[in-house]
Amino acid sequence: MTAWPKKTRPNATAKIPYGYVVDEDDPLVLHPDLNVLGFLEKALEFLDNGSSYRETARWLSEQTGFDISHQGLGNIWKRARANDPKNPRLNQLKARKKKNKPKTAEEKARHDLRKREAAAKRSLTIAQKKISQLDAPKEEASATQTAQPHSVSDSLDFEAAKQTQREVIFTPNPGPQTEFLAAPEREVLYGGSAGGGKTYSLIADPLRYFGNANFSGLIVRRTNDELREIIWKTQELYPKAYPGARWQEKKSQWVFPSGARLWLTYLEREEDVLRYQGQAFSYIGFDELTQHPTPFAWNYMRSRLRTTDPSLPIFMRATTNPGGPGHQWVKKMFIDPAPENQSFSATDIDTGEALVYPASHDKAGQPLFFRRFIPAKLKDNPYLFNEGEYEANLLSLPEMQRRQLLEGDWAIADGAAFPEFRQSEHVIEPFEIPHDWRRFRSCDYGYSSFSAVHWFAIDPAFETLIVYRELYVSKHTGRDLAAKVLALESGEKISYGILDSSCWHNRGQIGPSIAEEMITMGCRWRPSDRSAGARVAGKNRFHEVLKIDEDTGNPGIVFFNTCRQIIADLPVIPSDPKGGDDIDARYKNDHAFDSVRYGIMSRPKAVSPFENWGKKPEQHWRPASTRFGY
Repeated sequence: MTAWPKKTRPNATAKIPYGYVVDEDDPLVLHPDLNVLGFLEKALEFLDNGSSYRETARWLSEQTGFDISHQGLGNIWKRARANDPKNPRLNQLKARKKKNKPKTAEEKARHDLRKREAAAKRSLTIAQKKISQLDAPKEEASATQTAQPHSVSDSLDFEAAKQTQREVIFTPNPGPQTEFLAAPEREVLYGGSAGGGKTYSLIADPLRYFGNANFSGLIVRRTNDELREIIWKTQELYPKAYPGARWQEKKSQWVFPSGARLWLTYLEREEDVLRYQGQAFSYIGFDELTQHPTPFAWNYMRSRLRTTDPSLPIFMRATTNPGGPGHQWVKKMFIDPAPENQSFSATDIDTGEALVYPASHDKAGQPLFFRRFIPAKLKDNPYLFNEGEYEANLLSLPEMQRRQLLEGDWAIADGAAFPEFRQSEHVIEPFEIPHDWRRFRSCDYGYSSFSAVHWFAIDPAFETLIVYRELYVSKHTGRDLAAKVLALESGEKISYGILDSSCWHNRGQIGPSIAEEMITMGCRWRPSDRSAGARVAGKNRFHEVLKIDEDTGNPGIVFFNTCRQIIADLPVIPSDPKGGDDIDARYKNDHAFDSVRYGIMSRPKAVSPFENWGKKPEQHWRPASTRFGY
């Protein structure tokens, strides 16, 4: 006889296990129902002797009046017989599981795909069943509601019986949302218009793995403030799906009864990825991927994707709207290589070539992994689309935002302020710059936002500007930034520096300005041009240097591929929607652009090899001006 102990539950609405009833005095205490458990014991004996799960579950439901699925009965049997080494059926199942366990990489991949396919079919079946219930006549629904199961005892409580029925916590919307949850590819982007159910899909996707103690997942946003919305949504969903799930605020993680864990955190700066060194995740999700200016964080976190449990697949998932500082690289990685909703071999974001195993590998020539882009539309989410109010809000937006958020238009970069920019022409591999080339730097300072510093060299052959270094940081005082700048350029001869002229504004009646603090540390600057029309003139000059010279075939400016921020910004900086000559004044991520613009407008000239002919090399620097450092 199996021991059926008294149980407790976390709250009065939690699910009641099969064969238990609620204590009359304490709703959190559950007692075994001996009338039901007598039949359950008989059912377990049937299973011991080789009877079908499904037929036994049907017999048990008829005898007790309480429905139980064959999967639920099977789980009860496995738990009850787990410590019985002599049970022949249990040993048979263990042997079969060991025999059928995938051994090769190909078998594991096929096994994972079949699991995903089965999950998709289950989701579709649930959705179809729900639709048929909604479409059923009201009379049928009423008759169904009044029908009660046959009771084998007057002591059975019908309200307790209703609580034993499985509650559907989440059902994906048919179409893209279901396709996203069922996608077998390693990396999937679910992107497009706002309101398509993307974020909710991202937090629902790992639900299926929370019962596995080996699961370790991570979902990130760009900033901590943006993360709060995701946390609130998970607090609504996860405890319902997994009673006993705990949110640990200090660690920013969910802990589930099985031992599975899911972190919800942020990646604001590229160096934030270093917090995850040495950690491993089987699931990594990025919400609003285009908020990341470069693919650095996405690519680095791929190195954290691994598991030792063969039953756990490894996935990277992302959701986003078009637009944002990372629009261009996300489009190039997920949108450009293949038609929407089509699986494709992952490609190199710079060259466009397929990523394959090297010739020395036993999988030589095979794709490393696959990607897929699934488009999202507002109409995919009936909860928002049918009522029409949210659509009206999106229709009222300016054209650029409407194309991004309502239409999910990824061609938004066509309206960028600098259509001349091409990565193939303006981005080059780093090389060692000759010591006699003239060098200078520029800076757009910001503490609460970002400070952008760029270093230039001038190719004397064609007067080409080469941006060879970039520093993009936030929360740095003037002295902190000066120290970092001096450390990076140690041993180099920097002719001059151009700094945002607002840094010379006095702070109160006493105390040095930001510029003066930096200069006193030996980081020399002169102010940028802030005269009337200087900004428009700078943008026009930017267009000029981006053009390809007809005679040389070279542009007037190129960037080392290590200057990630300016490379990410230039393709997506929007033009003035009113038709002016400046960029869109509402665009706030212009720090790198302003810095490079200051450098371009300083009218730099290359050093002539004959300029210091026969002169003794200058060994010491003495400022002509204590204010500007020259």
